[in-house]
Amino acid sequence: MPPPESWLNVTPKGLYCVPGDFFIDPNSAVERAVITHGHADHARPGHSKVLATAETIEINDLRMGKRAARSRQALQYGEMVAIGGVNLRLAPAGHILGSAQIVLEHKGSRVVVSGDYKRRTDPTCTGFEVVACDVFITEATFALPVFQHPPDKIEIDKLLASVQRNPDRAHVVGVYALGKAQRVMALLRQTGYEKPFYVHRALQPICELYVRFGSTLGELRVVTPENKKSLAGEIILAPPGATRDRWTRGMPNPLIAFASGWMRIRQRARQRGVELPLILSDHADWSELTATIEEVDAGVIWITHGREDALAHYAESQGIRARSLSMLGYEEENE
Repeated sequence: MPPPESWLNVTPKGLYCVPGDFFIDPNSAVERAVITHGHADHARPGHSKVLATAETIEINDLRMGKRAARSRQALQYGEMVAIGGVNLRLAPAGHILGSAQIVLEHKGSRVVVSGDYKRRTDPTCTGFEVVACDVFITEATFALPVFQHPPDKIEIDKLLASVQRNPDRAHVVGVYALGKAQRVMALLRQTGYEKPFYVHRALQPICELYVRFGSTLGELRVVTPENKKSLAGEIILAPPGATRDRWTRGMPNPLIAFASGWMRIRQRARQRGVELPLILSDHADWSELTATIEEVDAGVIWITHGREDALAHYAESQGIRARSLSMLGYEEENE
């Protein structure tokens, strides 16, 4: 059985599968790419051929337009294809709509590339699937013990309580446009919140795509110069950058919130001028990362990006060989 290092290489462009002649989430244009999900640090424009879930392909088409791959192959979760002696299938990653782990089988060994993932239930995407493997290639965005994300309901209730306490203020929630915005909306709907959401125009196309794939977001209204003054007591969702510029001017005493795993760090919230930090992440926290390592039962862990050293130390303390790949070009938590 050849070791995975003999057929899966780390290159300047990203992970490269030698027998299949394809890259996984390459950081620049290549001939053949397998893409885990649609965030811009994993799905780059200019590839000739792309394999991904149907949702990710549509997200890429929406984001990239004419710069999207010329040839696209959509795979359903669990569907197997053979590429150059490598059997490949996609398993749910639970990160955002269409996100997938890449499962590779070659000459008796199985490698799982997690992409970005989280372990908790998200009403807008299929939940993470544990896949037993020989080598698990994992992200490590929040791989420090300090990062223990609270239950989603606690953070959503915190937002609703603030709206109730401050009916004279517009609640402007900074959310990443792809994934976080739609998840926050869906979580609010689950609580019974029925009022319209007001959104920055940049969020509208991706929200419409989520609705086409079955998400329940309810009524959305785009913020305009004409309706800004009437937004007291309303929940407004916008890209993080918009919460700090002239876009909020004219809203009634805006209260700035931000939904991110980094809101665990109070200094980050203060630096961003966030009055209401909401600890809501689309990445696994420390406990979820370590639990996943145990559940996949891999003898070897490769760590692509994030807090690599801490997770490698944990794996080795459990008798698991660990390797930090130190791959560049992947954001900590962003679109």
